[in-house]
Amino acid sequence: MSVNVNGSQKKIGLALSGGGFRAAAFHLGVFTELNALKLLDKVDLISCVSGGSIAGAFLATNWGQPDVLDKLKKYLTTKSIAISSFVGGLLSPFESRLEKLAETYDRDLFFGKTLSSLRNGPRIYLNSTNLATGNMFFFVAGHALADGEDTGETIGEHESGTVAASEFPISRAVAASSAFPPVFPPLRIDADIYPNAMTEYVTLTDGGVYDNLGVNPLLRLKRNPLDYCIVSDGGLPFAVSSEPTESGTIVLRAALNILMEQVRGLQFARLQLSFDAQKGPRPLWFSIDSAIGQERDGDAAFASAIATDLKALSAPEMDVLIRHGRSLVRARLTQYAAELLALE
Repeated sequence: MSVNVNGSQKKIGLALSGGGFRAAAFHLGVFTELNALKLLDKVDLISCVSGGSIAGAFLATNWGQPDVLDKLKKYLTTKSIAISSFVGGLLSPFESRLEKLAETYDRDLFFGKTLSSLRNGPRIYLNSTNLATGNMFFFVAGHALADGEDTGETIGEHESGTVAASEFPISRAVAASSAFPPVFPPLRIDADIYPNAMTEYVTLTDGGVYDNLGVNPLLRLKRNPLDYCIVSDGGLPFAVSSEPTESGTIVLRAALNILMEQVRGLQFARLQLSFDAQKGPRPLWFSIDSAIGQERDGDAAFASAIATDLKALSAPEMDVLIRHGRSLVRARLTQYAAELLALE
C-alpha cells in the first residue's frame, strides 16, 4: 500500500485519537481529505484509540468500498448509544454496560465480523489499557509492514505476551478501546481466550488512559517501519480555568485531565525527538483546537467545544468537524510533506 515518492517506496501511518463521536467525525474529515488526495488507500498502518477506534475499525472493515465514508457519516449523525448502553446494562443482571456497548457496535457497524475480516486492509491496532499491568493492550490485524513479520491476528501486549485471536469480534475490541471510565466498566477477557503467565484474566479499559493519541505503535520501528506518521488529535483540549475547582469529585476529573495533557505533550515530543534522531517517521500532527490551518474563522473553537460523548452529531456539528479535519491535515501536509501532495 506504500506510496512512491521520487522513485522510492514510502510508508504512511495514521494515528486516530480518542474523543467520542466528535473525534470519529473529525477523523472522518481527515479520511475525506486523504481520499481526495489519493492517499487514503496508500495508508499502511492505522493506530486507534476509543472514538478513533470506531472510525478506524469501520474504515478497515470496509476497506476499498466506495461508500465507506458516507456510511460512517450516516452512523455518526443517526445513532446515539451511550445512554441506551448505560441503562441497558443497569437493567440486565447478566450483561455489563460494556457488553451492551459491544452489542450496539456489532449491530450497527460490524455485523458479527472478527479480526480475521481485516486481513485485506492496512495494519490496524485497536488500543486499550490493561489494568493489571498498566500497559497498552492491543488488538492487531491486517497486512504486516516488515518482511518476515506475522500477518496473523493477535491480541496482547509486550509484557504479558500476545496470542492468536483471529475470531475475536471487532465489536468487542472497539468496545474495550472505548470503555471510558467510569461510564463503562472494563472488558474482561478470560484465560481461554488470552492465556498468559502473569494474570488469571485481564480487564481492559479505554486506550486513552494509557495514550489517547495511539502513538506507541507508530514508534515500534522494527515491526512497523514508517516514513510518515499523521496524528489526528480530536480529543478534549485542556482548558485553562479562571476559577480553579475545590470540589472533590471535580478535582479528580481535573487531575485526570492534567495527567492526560502531560501524556499528550510527551507523545508529541517523542515523535519529534525520534524523527530528529533519524530513528522514527516524519511526524505531522494537529489538534482539534488548532486555528492554524482552519478553513474558516471560528472552526477550531466550534469543533473543540462539541461534546466528546457517544451521541449523534447534528448537521452543523458534523459539517464543521469534517471541514476542520480536512483543512488541518491538508495544511500540515502542505507545510511538512509537500511531496505527498504532488501525487494528486
